[in-house]
Amino acid sequence: MAPRTRLTAGPIAPVLLMFALPTLGSSILQSANGSIDAVWIGRLLGERALAATTNGNLVMFLLTAFVFGFGMAATILIGQSFGRGDIHGARETAGTALGTFVPLSLAVAVAGWFAAPHLLSLLGTAPEAVPLARDYLRVTFLAMPAILTLTLMMMALRGAGDAVTPLVFMVLAVVLDIALNPVLILGLGPAPRLGIAGSALATAIANYIALIAMVIEIYRRDLPLRLRGAELALLRPRLGVLRILAVKGLPMGVQMIVVSSSMLTMLTLVNREGVEVTAAFGATQQLWTYVQMPAMALGGAVSAMAAQNIGAGLWGRVGRITLWGVVFNIAMTGLLVAALFWADRSAMALFLGADSPAIATGQHITRLSTWGFIAFGISMVLFGTIRANGQVVLPLMVLIVSMYPVRLGVALGLRDWLGTDALWLSFPAAMVATLIMASAIYLHGGWRRAPPLVVPPEVPAPEVPVPEAGRR
Repeated sequence: MAPRTRLTAGPIAPVLLMFALPTLGSSILQSANGSIDAVWIGRLLGERALAATTNGNLVMFLLTAFVFGFGMAATILIGQSFGRGDIHGARETAGTALGTFVPLSLAVAVAGWFAAPHLLSLLGTAPEAVPLARDYLRVTFLAMPAILTLTLMMMALRGAGDAVTPLVFMVLAVVLDIALNPVLILGLGPAPRLGIAGSALATAIANYIALIAMVIEIYRRDLPLRLRGAELALLRPRLGVLRILAVKGLPMGVQMIVVSSSMLTMLTLVNREGVEVTAAFGATQQLWTYVQMPAMALGGAVSAMAAQNIGAGLWGRVGRITLWGVVFNIAMTGLLVAALFWADRSAMALFLGADSPAIATGQHITRLSTWGFIAFGISMVLFGTIRANGQVVLPLMVLIVSMYPVRLGVALGLRDWLGTDALWLSFPAAMVATLIMASAIYLHGGWRRAPPLVVPPEVPAPEVPVPEAGRR
């Protein structure tokens, strides 16, 4: 019988919760880091510098979206391999993922440095912001190999059942980034004064240090995914593995693009309502970022845990993992929604100022829309289980339908009847539609009959015990 890993044994509820919480912590740290970086740039360099970072952040998001899809596919394949005790297959997956993306990210960094002015022109950057945006974007490209590789390795570790190690090194990256920003922007002490490029360089240094430190820790603790000696040959990308990662990862990367493009489309509709409404919506967006975090963390945790149990053939546990994921989502997201309803004015004032006339509009948006994130969270849990068995196309199709025909249909079709409320109600309408379709797929979609994701044989698999040091 295949050896059981931590995620395939023991009581489901506490194991799932303890696995999801570090992932949630990582998400909170990432968002807080972005917010704090924006504060440093805005306060130390002014609004024009802050506006210039938008281009770099957009490019970073697009690249990270595809790494997210690729990484999620690796998480699922590694999880299923661990579940059936195929440690060699998990290492082959990790090796192919790293052997593909490290050279690719280095090529992107070099090409991006030279292509930055052309990208800014393509994005329609305002002429007065081009010099600052060019400096920021170029250094951002230099940071991408570390950011993308660190993201990929963290997702691979979660597939192996370890969510704590990624959290530890996310903390390191965030602390370093926050501390280095003012030093490199202003040139404090012996550091040169780099202005906006200093903020991007702080991100680069923080992520390279965190990446190197995490690699050292993986080998120091002899974690299961480490490669030694002849195993280093696994860094040569395997076409069979790469094909699985591409076929399964591309739809998951595209879904992030779909969601973001839908939000940009909605923003164009909101912008027509004037500056006050747009400001209120912007503050609401900041708050929604945190409200949706439990859903994203639980969805990822359920996917990794379900993948290991599917690999082990423990289908009875898969249903219970999903059920507990739904229960935890309702509790955690519901608590955040209730807290936001109770303290909506104070929360809005953090972004708009205590005397802003946009606060009332923000409160109105919150009360009409935020409850939909409970439905969104349940959908993420269901999708996490469905993806764990390799079904990634149907969730993408559901999101396309809910983000465009449903959301835009409500926003535009009900506008004459409901006025601007049609915009705010389109958000929960899309989330409820997503939940209905996700439930139908989970219950009747046939995803359980999909063949297991198995690393195709090419390299003889040695007898590889699971190192005790790799288990938490």
